[in-house]
Amino acid sequence: MTKQRKPLILNAFEMGASGHMAPGLWKHPEDQSTKKDLNYWIELAKLLEKGKFNAVFVADVLGGYDVYNGPRNLEAAARSGAQWPVIEPSLFIPVMAAATKSLAFGVTFSTVSEPPYHFTRRLATLDQLTNGRVGWNVVSSYLDSASRNTLNGEDLPAHDERYQRAEEYIQVVYKLFLSSWSDDAVKLDRESGIFTDHEKVREINHEGKFFKVPGPNIVSPTPQRLPVILQAGSSSSGKDFAARNAEVVFLSSFTPEDLGGKIAEIKKIAQERYGREEGSIKFIQLITSIIDKTDKAAVEKYKNYKSYGDKEGAQALFSGWTGIDIGKYDPDEELTHVESNAIRGVVENWTKANKGEPENLRKTRDYVAEQITVGGIGPVLVGTKETVADEIERWVNVSGVDGFNFTYTITPGSFEELVNELIPELRKRGLAWEDYPKEGLTYREQLFGTEGDDPTYLNPSHPAYNLRWRAGVTKEEFESSLSKNA
Repeated sequence: MTKQRKPLILNAFEMGASGHMAPGLWKHPEDQSTKKDLNYWIELAKLLEKGKFNAVFVADVLGGYDVYNGPRNLEAAARSGAQWPVIEPSLFIPVMAAATKSLAFGVTFSTVSEPPYHFTRRLATLDQLTNGRVGWNVVSSYLDSASRNTLNGEDLPAHDERYQRAEEYIQVVYKLFLSSWSDDAVKLDRESGIFTDHEKVREINHEGKFFKVPGPNIVSPTPQRLPVILQAGSSSSGKDFAARNAEVVFLSSFTPEDLGGKIAEIKKIAQERYGREEGSIKFIQLITSIIDKTDKAAVEKYKNYKSYGDKEGAQALFSGWTGIDIGKYDPDEELTHVESNAIRGVVENWTKANKGEPENLRKTRDYVAEQITVGGIGPVLVGTKETVADEIERWVNVSGVDGFNFTYTITPGSFEELVNELIPELRKRGLAWEDYPKEGLTYREQLFGTEGDDPTYLNPSHPAYNLRWRAGVTKEEFESSLSKNA
C-alpha cells in the first residue's frame, strides 16, 4: 500500500573538490567541477534556490586518500583528482547565502579538526551570516592522513574512542552555544552605554577526558541558538551518537529494504534509550540520478559517464572510506568482511549481502571499483524523469525515508537536470513542495515546520534542549536548573 505522500527533503550533495562521488568525471567536456571559484558557488546557489532545494549538503575531508597501494600512498587520488585537492567549506557558504534568501547549508566539520572553542566561533559566525540557515554535519573523521595533520602526528584514534571524543566535543559545543549567554544578554542600550549585561554571560568550565574549556563563547546568541545537528555514522557507535544528538541522519544503502532497516534501528535507539520523540529525527539517503528523454537514451548517457570514470581513483576512495587496501585483492576476488577503523557502514555495504540485493551478486574488487566511478557509495537511478520518480517513490514507500542527498555526475549539469526535469515530476506526485513555505526560514524551520512556541529551536526531547539559558532567568537560577538536570 502506498503511504501518504509528503514533500521530500531535497539536498544537493557537494564538495569543494572535483568529482566528489564520481572520480574521473572532471574530464567530461561539460563538467565544471575543476572551476569551483566564487562565481561557481554563486550560480549553483541561485540554481538550487530556483529548484526550491532545501539545502546544499557539503562534504569535506581533512586529508588525502592514501590507503590504496599504501601505506601513505597518495598517487592514485592525486592523479585521478579523487577528492583531492579540497578547499575549506566554511568560506564559500556565506557567498552562497548572500546570493539566496531561503536555501540552507549543511556543512561537514570534524571533531578532530580544531579545538571545540575555536570551532564554535566559526559555526556561530556562519549561523549569524546566513540568518540561521546553517547546520553542522558532525563527523569524527576516518582518514589517518587527517589525524596525522590535526592531532600532532598521532595515528587516528580507535573507532569507538573517536565517538567518545566526538560526544564530549559536541557537549562542549552545546554548552558554548546555549549555556554561556542568556537569550537577553545583549542590551545595546545607548543611553546607559551597556552593550552586553555581564551578569547574563557565564563561563561553562567544562573539564572532561579530552577537553578543558572554561568559556564563555566569544560569539553572542545566534538566530537558531544552535545550528541544526546532522550526522552520518552507521556503525553501532555512529547509530548511538545519531540517535542521541542528530536532527538529521544521512544514510547510504543500495536497497530501500536495507535503508528501512537502518532507519528503524536508529529510531528505536532514539526513542527507547534517549526518549526522543517520533519525527524529531529526519532521515536522508544518498542518491545519483541520470535522466534523459527515453530510458534507452538515459542508459547511453550513463555509459558515456562511465567511460570517463577513473577506477584507480575509485579504489583510492574505497580504500580510504573503509581502511581496507583494496589493492591487496585480485580483480575477481570477493571482498570479505573485516574489522575497520574507518567508515564501518561502508565496509558492510560492500562486504555483505544487503536486504533486497540479488542473492548471486559477487562484490569483487573489480565490481566495487566499477560501481564507485559513478555514484560513489550510493545507488544510481537511470531513466526518464518518470522512471526515476517511480523509483524514488518506491524507495520512500519501502523505507520511510524523509529525503535524499543528490550527488552529481557532472556539475552543474546534474543539478540542472534535477531542477528542470525531476523536481517538476516529483511535484506532480506531491513529493516536492511548490515553493518555500515563506522567505527567510531558518534551516530548522525548513525541516520541521513553523508551528510551536519556538520553531527555530530544538525539539524538547533533544538532550541539549534544557541547556539553553533563556531570557529573564538569572545566572543563579540557571545554574541551579543545570544542576537539577545533570
